[in-house]
Amino acid sequence: MPDQDSPSGLSYEQARDELLDVVRRLETGGTGLEEALALWERGEALADRCQQWLDGARARLDAARAEPGAEGSEEGAG
Repeated sequence: MPDQDSPSGLSYEQARDELLDVVRRLETGGTGLEEALALWERGEALADRCQQWLDGARARLDAARAEPGAEGSEEGAG
């Protein structure tokens, strides 16, 4: 069951959407201290997961740009 709560299996969009929901709930208020802390911790984990996805996407883009002819083919086409 702990894996079910872990954001490690979430797609970027799933993690982002849940993070937005957590932020809304925290901004709205009305939660007790324990729930607010749990939401904050969940938000941190979700933000880390989103950052992992973004870092991976950046690495893939950098690798694609580093391939020979990747940039030259676009410049010559225009």
